[in-house]
Amino acid sequence: MSHFLDFEKPVAALEGKIEELRHLGGDTGVNIAEEIGKLQLRIDKELETTYAKLGAWEKVQVARHPERPKLLQIIDHIFDEFIELSGDRAYAEDFAIIGGMARLNGRPVMVMGTEKGSTTEQRIKRNFGMVRPEGYRKAIRLMEMASRFDLPVLSFVDTAGAYPGRGAEERGQAEAIAQSIHACLNVSTPFISTIVGEGGSGGAIALATGNRVLMFEHAVYSVISPEGCASILWRSADKAQTAAEALRLTADDMLALGVIDDIVKEPLGGAHRNIDAALDALSASIAAQLAALNGMSGDKLISDRADKYIKIGDLSLTS
Repeated sequence: MSHFLDFEKPVAALEGKIEELRHLGGDTGVNIAEEIGKLQLRIDKELETTYAKLGAWEKVQVARHPERPKLLQIIDHIFDEFIELSGDRAYAEDFAIIGGMARLNGRPVMVMGTEKGSTTEQRIKRNFGMVRPEGYRKAIRLMEMASRFDLPVLSFVDTAGAYPGRGAEERGQAEAIAQSIHACLNVSTPFISTIVGEGGSGGAIALATGNRVLMFEHAVYSVISPEGCASILWRSADKAQTAAEALRLTADDMLALGVIDDIVKEPLGGAHRNIDAALDALSASIAAQLAALNGMSGDKLISDRADKYIKIGDLSLTS
């Protein structure tokens, strides 16, 4: 891993020492393997201590980590025979959303979600995971197709929010988000949503209104970014840390409020440190949630989904 967060500086220093030892080789007479082993134990202990006491603002930083698992990695690791479907059949292809048919443990499913990209070129192409109206209309098309062909829908969210540009507004951004939420609520097959990194505002809800919502341990889910909240309330983005604490945006907060149904544990030091292990845990959690929904009729799935979101607004059920 090459990118360290501010609060990971002690870990960065220890990993730097490991790299120095590896470059020294065996010429010094020092048992390199033994020394590296000792340093690795110190790193693990440091990570365990640090990540056990992360605040909301630190969680935001982890959720935004550039090496966090992306949708393309999720598709490649969890699913087989993925066939991408493109376009909204009205205006254009939105590369911020990837969707299509695949198999999960041999079962046909519909997969969709936001993709931020891993390189500068990819991030520009994917618009940093910020979806335009045509992206949400593509998602609607995929959800309607899933209902028609009896395919469970699995969505994955990692976005700062819907794209707020002028062109998006001119093409009906708010209406597209609302229609996508409506489509989510009316899918007649099992619908499992996962917040992978950032779950930002209506741009996230438009893809995450499932029967069951999962959330990675260090992901965040909020009506607005901490910086945006701070700019509104305090007229300064410098108050972002204070805003993050007030927003109650962590996975533990979301579970306590009834917004999500389960937390997917991440490897020590975050999902970006061991992507394969993180995605194995996610795959197992999705499979378990799908199994629990098996046998439910389309009408029951729709009413189950509606009941879930009605209860979120009832404070007497979450206190």
